Amino acid sequence: MPLKIAVAGGGVGGMAAAIALQNQGHAVTVFEQARAFGRIGADVNLTPNAVHALDGLGIGDRLRATAARPEFRISRTWDSGEETSRLPMSAAAEEKYGAPQLTIHRADLLAALESALLPDTLIFGRRVADVCQSDDGATLIFADDSREDFDLVIGADGIHSAIRYALYGADDPQFTGLVSYRGVFAREDAPDLPNLDSFTKWWGPTSDLQIVTFPLNRGKEIFVFATTGQKDWTEEGWTLPGDIDALRDIYKDFHPEARALLMACRDVTRSALHVRAPMPRWSEGRVVLLGDAAHPMVPFMAQGACMASEDAVVLGCALDSVDPAGLPAALERFADIRRPRTTRVQEGSLANDWLKKGGNADWVYGYDAWGAVKDAAA
Repeated sequence: MPLKIAVAGGGVGGMAAAIALQNQGHAVTVFEQARAFGRIGADVNLTPNAVHALDGLGIGDRLRATAARPEFRISRTWDSGEETSRLPMSAAAEEKYGAPQLTIHRADLLAALESALLPDTLIFGRRVADVCQSDDGATLIFADDSREDFDLVIGADGIHSAIRYALYGADDPQFTGLVSYRGVFAREDAPDLPNLDSFTKWWGPTSDLQIVTFPLNRGKEIFVFATTGQKDWTEEGWTLPGDIDALRDIYKDFHPEARALLMACRDVTRSALHVRAPMPRWSEGRVVLLGDAAHPMVPFMAQGACMASEDAVVLGCALDSVDPAGLPAALERFADIRRPRTTRVQEGSLANDWLKKGGNADWVYGYDAWGAVKDAAA
């Protein structure tokens, strides 16, 4: 029986869930508060687990048309430049995990997802403010006080989720004490730097200093991510202008190749990194959370968009052939399947030591979202 489904939030997890559910014949509407998608943000690292999930949604060719395909995942020491870890990716990852690693501009990822939605699925300029429900359905309440009724509501509206607040009340995310800086430069601006075709992490002398770099736009651009410690964060805004000269000064003692990455950046944006403790529940009745609304995490394992993509696929599989009366149980089953994995990734990301000195990436990269529901039932 086709369900009438609302998704609050048109990000990676929200649109991926909409595709998975539309592919089953459900009527899905995605409500996005932004008036349009701009070319905002720069970096999404899709590791093989996420690419495998998104390939099954039918957008693999669109992703590969604009993404880069890193050759290795490398860890290097901040001062000596010594390599402490080097994992083969690209063809090696595809052979081992069934999908490569892809690094892509967020706007290109969103465009690929939007291309797979049915016409008129994505509604811009509708900010969800609240949700209420009965035994028979759930009602979305918008910022303009209008209301719409659905069989199911999915909260994919990020770390400041209105759906999460409606279900569980106020619980502000905690500032980690870290501020992240992001920049992009044209490859031709630093053509002699090594490893520009790889995902490389420079590990600093303290946990608040690190530089991550990887290619974008089929290798034509290079993305740079760096962090610094800060005692508090009082400024409004998710992404604010940063001071590139001040950032360079903070990293003045790093290896020359690491410093050269920052020298190639003409400007940077900055944002605070927040985290929330793993949640014991993600669903109530006919309302469910996924992605950052359920498990926001710092980016040190590069799994935020990846976990949202996995969530979307597993949710779709959990709802396959479910009638309206069976929704509450199906949503709890979905959350029970996903919570142990996302909790482990949340905690591993916060620890910020994954693959610093080698190790096995199979438990992250080898996850099969498409088989998770069947595996859990076996």
